[in-house]
Amino acid sequence: MPSSIPRSAGRTVARSAAVSAVVASALAAGLLAGSTTAAAEDAASVRIHDIQGTTRVSPLVGKQVTGVTGIVTGVRTYGSRGFWIQDPEADANPATSEGLFVFTSSVPTVAVGDAVSLNGTVTEYVPGGLNSGNQSLTQLSKPVVTVVSQGNPVPAPVTISAWSVPGTYAPEGDPAAEGSINGLQLNPGKYALDYYESLEGTNVRIGSSRVVGATDPYSELWVTVKPWENRNWRGGTVYGSYEDQNTGRLQIQSLTPVAQQPFPKANVGDRLTGTTEGPLDFNQFGGYTITARTLGTVVDRGLERESTDKQHKNELAVATYNVENLDPSDPQEKFDALAKAVVDNLASPDILALEEIQDNNGAKNDGTVAADQTVKKFTDAIVAAGGPAYEWRSVDPENNKDGGEPGGNIRQVFLFNPERVSFTDRAGADATTATTVTGSKGHAALTLSPGRVDPANTAWESSRKPLAGEFVFRGRTVFVIANHFGSKGGDESIVSHHQPPNRSSEAKRLLQAQAVNGFVKEILAVEKQADVLVVGDINDFEFSGTTNALADGGALYPAVKSLPRSERYSYVYQGNSQVLDQILTSPGVRHFEYDSVHINAEFADQDSDHDPQVLRFCP
Repeated sequence: MPSSIPRSAGRTVARSAAVSAVVASALAAGLLAGSTTAAAEDAASVRIHDIQGTTRVSPLVGKQVTGVTGIVTGVRTYGSRGFWIQDPEADANPATSEGLFVFTSSVPTVAVGDAVSLNGTVTEYVPGGLNSGNQSLTQLSKPVVTVVSQGNPVPAPVTISAWSVPGTYAPEGDPAAEGSINGLQLNPGKYALDYYESLEGTNVRIGSSRVVGATDPYSELWVTVKPWENRNWRGGTVYGSYEDQNTGRLQIQSLTPVAQQPFPKANVGDRLTGTTEGPLDFNQFGGYTITARTLGTVVDRGLERESTDKQHKNELAVATYNVENLDPSDPQEKFDALAKAVVDNLASPDILALEEIQDNNGAKNDGTVAADQTVKKFTDAIVAAGGPAYEWRSVDPENNKDGGEPGGNIRQVFLFNPERVSFTDRAGADATTATTVTGSKGHAALTLSPGRVDPANTAWESSRKPLAGEFVFRGRTVFVIANHFGSKGGDESIVSHHQPPNRSSEAKRLLQAQAVNGFVKEILAVEKQADVLVVGDINDFEFSGTTNALADGGALYPAVKSLPRSERYSYVYQGNSQVLDQILTSPGVRHFEYDSVHINAEFADQDSDHDPQVLRFCP
């Protein structure tokens, strides 16, 4: 699934040429709705608000402008190098920003407080390219800079607060422009995205705010300026509906290189106290971002990792855990930490379905597909951590046919505690042979165990095929189907210029969900009260079409829905606590306890980016 990457470092000095190419092609295709060459014929001596205009795309895009004046409010010397300027004399229109990014490609020679006069070309830079669906950033490119004076006061910041950000996220896109909002007049008093766009490039500030996305490896974190907005008790902001976006989230980066000043480490629920102030940027990996000239102080609120309850003697505990591309080349510390979590935080479940187990040499792309060394290193670490001597079952994939990191050959693996549960082996499985449902006298069985579900179905092309296994606990057969559905790669961000955003990846997951749902129905057709658990990284929300397709016809119930809405999450992405990992139950699983065990997603220090899920029931 998605993970956030800044990633200002991805913008290079080649950007200026890319900007021109992107704008030219966009104008030719009519994709930057609202851009026009019908702006004032004389583009000389324009003000910043004239360049920004009242839509997302400058009315002067592509034009040469001269004599653009402002005060430097921020300088970025790394990644996308450049600086921001702001007109200290604002106009009366709240829709027009008074700030502007100046892209220099080389390290800028100006300083904060310089009054400058600029000549250059007005461009619209689309972070990630046109196909990303991202909004564009209005900027001045190929600038000729004249410093008029130095040491001037920076224009007073606009305070972004719970009361200034509208509660409605975005306007509906224009049907005549393929759902784009680019050509719509900004309404900053009504829509949160319009409000932020009206401040693009402007010097802004926030006061003390709660962290809702932990510090990541790219030196960024997320806060919310709306402390009550879909809050959960651990401090996050829950994403519970396509129609109810969390409007108060903002990404925070620092203009000071980490070599000069380390970026603070924060977990969800911590507070970024004091004042955070700087220009409001827009980037590919998060959208609207405060590039902090002044960064607040992180106050640790003491978030702790959770531990689930130990299963009772008559309870079967089944868990699922995405261990994030685990392979033998990973440091022993990662194996030990994951193993400790299995023992201490997951209470040594009876059955554990693992996702993202890589082959024996990881991403080395040499045709290796076996993963026995990976699994052995992990199970040995579990024993060393005081856990059971798990046995395991899996089916090796075809080389480079299941997606993921090239050469890594990720797959699902069953671990099970032989002192508590037995595995019913039915040999003959391989990467391309499907297990099917058989049985008699009301007792279902699998022809292959372990076996892959419908691997020839095009729904699984370049994706992980489900792994089905037949277990026995206290004389009762339990079917477990471990999954890792297709990622959200290719989906547009929620800050896309298309509203609602295009979620193209859903089509594949919908087909995958239908295939698994059909397989479960085959089991239930033979044994109506069979105990079936569908587990894994579903890569989709509990309210999504994917989950609805899995549950179709009452074949399965998303167990995460048994939790209060504020506790439904297994992953944190761009400040949204959301569901990706799930366990779904057949009707025969009548009474259960479900736990999303929060040990990773909310923390800056992670052993994986997913939280494991555990379900306990009495078969």
